[in-house]
Amino acid sequence: MTILITGANRGIGAAMLAQYRSEGRPVLGTARHPGDSGLLPLDIADPASLRALADHLADRQLSLLICNAGVYPGRNHRLEDGYPPEDWAEGFATNVTGTFLTIQCLLPQLRAGQGKIAIISSQMGSSTRAPGGNYIYRASKAAVLNLGRNLASDLRTEGLPVGIYHPGWVQTDMGGAGAEISTEASAAGLIARFDALSPATTGCFETWDGRPHAL
Repeated sequence: MTILITGANRGIGAAMLAQYRSEGRPVLGTARHPGDSGLLPLDIADPASLRALADHLADRQLSLLICNAGVYPGRNHRLEDGYPPEDWAEGFATNVTGTFLTIQCLLPQLRAGQGKIAIISSQMGSSTRAPGGNYIYRASKAAVLNLGRNLASDLRTEGLPVGIYHPGWVQTDMGGAGAEISTEASAAGLIARFDALSPATTGCFETWDGRPHAL
């Protein structure tokens, strides 16, 4: 039984990978350009790359798939002249379509392991909390929140729970040095949430520290 983390080469993904390894739990990570890191190659926006990963893991049973890989195009663009179409395409191809295709490709391994699915969204995807700006990222994270909620409904009868999570404002390349919490704190909180995820809580949207988040 294996845990798989997408986007595990830096930030929260790397911190989760390190914590699982420190606990002696079987875990694999992916990266678009793994080099000699020991991570598996995966570009979640590339269907051929996803099929290659699924073939590589054909005999594995996944206990948990953590959909963490994502991009943040159009950061702080001006409403008047920012947010070009190519940035919208990139944001949705990775954050939404890529997440869906990752889950779809690895469903056989998840079914074999009676596994769980964890989707890293953001409070910026909340329709209730909508302060404006950063439209591409907010829209893509709202879409992946909706995706997770619908997957939870469809997979409920199979006993495969799906959780959606806000990782906190984290000190990463995305979050910036002035963010509130470290990657280690976010990773520890998220891992606790994943461990608690069950068919009874499928479809939840929670913060890294266990609070229900407004949709």
